[in-house]
Amino acid sequence: MLAWCLLCSGALQAADPGPSPADQGAAHIVQAQRLERPSVGFTPPPYVLQGDDMPRGGWEAVALPFAQSPQVKVPQQQQQGQPLTTEVWYRLAVPALAPEAGPLYLYLPRWKSDGQIAVYADGRLLYQTDAKFLWNAVNLPLWIPLQGTAGAPAVREVQIRGQRLRHTGAAISSAWVGPSAAIGWRYQARHWLQSDFPAMSSAAFVAAGIFALGVWLLRRHEPLYLLFFATSVVAFVRTLHYFVSRQRLPISDAWFSGLTVSALFWQVLISYLFLSYLHGVHHRRLTITACVVTALVSMLTLPLLPAPPNAAIISPLLYALLLVLGTTLLGVACRDAWRVGSKEAGLLGGWGLISLMSGGYDWLLQSNLLVSVEGIYLGPYSNIGVFFIFSYIMLRRYLAALDGMERVNANLEHRLREREGELALSYERLRETEHRATLAQERQRLMQDMHDGLGSSLTSALHLVRHGKAGSEELAQVLAECMDDLKLAIDSMEPVDADLLLLLATLRFRLAPRLEGMGMELRWEVQDVPPLAWLDAGSALNLLRILQECFANVVKHAQASCIRVECEACAGGIEVRVLDDGHGFDVDAALQARGRGLKNQLRRADAIGASVSWASTAAGTRCVLWLPLQAPGQPPAP
Repeated sequence: MLAWCLLCSGALQAADPGPSPADQGAAHIVQAQRLERPSVGFTPPPYVLQGDDMPRGGWEAVALPFAQSPQVKVPQQQQQGQPLTTEVWYRLAVPALAPEAGPLYLYLPRWKSDGQIAVYADGRLLYQTDAKFLWNAVNLPLWIPLQGTAGAPAVREVQIRGQRLRHTGAAISSAWVGPSAAIGWRYQARHWLQSDFPAMSSAAFVAAGIFALGVWLLRRHEPLYLLFFATSVVAFVRTLHYFVSRQRLPISDAWFSGLTVSALFWQVLISYLFLSYLHGVHHRRLTITACVVTALVSMLTLPLLPAPPNAAIISPLLYALLLVLGTTLLGVACRDAWRVGSKEAGLLGGWGLISLMSGGYDWLLQSNLLVSVEGIYLGPYSNIGVFFIFSYIMLRRYLAALDGMERVNANLEHRLREREGELALSYERLRETEHRATLAQERQRLMQDMHDGLGSSLTSALHLVRHGKAGSEELAQVLAECMDDLKLAIDSMEPVDADLLLLLATLRFRLAPRLEGMGMELRWEVQDVPPLAWLDAGSALNLLRILQECFANVVKHAQASCIRVECEACAGGIEVRVLDDGHGFDVDAALQARGRGLKNQLRRADAIGASVSWASTAAGTRCVLWLPLQAPGQPPAP
């Protein structure tokens, strides 16, 4: 509160400082002659004062600034279709100034009138306001050149003619006359404080409100952003009359007056709703009462009724009502904020009460009561505070949302690391289980294969030796087959990386010396083929066993002199063909016989999803092993 009082005091001193060394060559006019007389309607000012244009007698000396308070009564509004008005004249004597100081200017910090004024210099019209009765740039200081043409004589007297609605208040400040170098800084400081700065701050408030509206459109569940936008709009409308230009407004006086007055009530109501959402305490009856009062004020001030009341007359009464309503709403909001411990709501509510106090000051200034008319309105500066507090609250909520998101992300990251650790441990256990299962399967496969292959061959050799039926040649053949079985088992354990040609090359390396030792020619005719992803150790052993059986049948039964191995890609798979030029055999009879060679080939081919077929004639036999590109049940590669 103390800081706000100091700010107000500083603003007043900046707006109207005392004499300074920069004022050398200027005159501060604080005395004038005044005359007031009744009139009807608004008449245009004469271009040059002649004859009876300005009254001769009845003048009285007054001190400047001079102010009249409005009369609290409802007078007769019209006479012969024209409003009742009052014509007021002021005469300001201009002291003689040094001619070398340069052209002179008249600086009038403030004038207030619900009507119009005209400014004359020695009877010559220099300035007049637009023919608007209300909101005619009374908050803008006047800067009028008194010697705007070459050879203009020195001005001895300034006349000011004012015409306003009767029974309304009026005021005029003291005046300054001097060169621009001496008093121009006063005008610029006053204009910036009263008009430029409020205009810039209101525009910034609306820009922030539009941004908040965009946020609300994306986040409809957060009404605070919509209330922020509504507050910025009504605050802009409320402060518009502080900095409107001197040109005609695009709307009538009645609408503009009603909007500025009702906007203040809406601003208090929306601020209360904003506070209610901040601290979370709602008073239904109080809210309804405030809404009803605000709606009634809007109906009274806006020209919606057939005969609306004069805004210039009822506005002081409405401002008194606003002080009561605003104090009640904001006082309740501050109490609720203190009870629930909401610092944000307490800050905004406290500033709202301070703004009401400054509103009381503005009401006194507007009504010409107790306050110098040369002061400045504090309402725009209160809105600047509201803008910063609203922005601070929105920023805190935005940062709180970011902090919450960061905490959630950190929690999710921590939980993710925990789940990753658990998943890694689970995968490690699964790999160990799969490894143990693979070892068990490989052990079982080797045991089964050695039992069926190497074990069976060794058993046959042992049987021949024990019964004395085996010659050295026959025993050597059996032992050679045992070595082949052992080598195949070892070769199947070597990694082939799905390379069928590498597996066939290993088989060729094992069998070629033996076949050549038996006088048989081995021809190798293979082509590049795609890899087989399903070719693991078990599948490789089954494939080698199938081909070993083919070679064994040729060696034992076909009496062939040449074996040719072919390999090439075909539709949907790979074909491995083994051809010989020996004696053929009856395939069907061999399959129906009790022998297990061909049946073992069929069984092993079925185990790896392949197929094997034979075609035999007297000129030789052709064994075809077809291998799929994908394992059974596996989708085709893209």
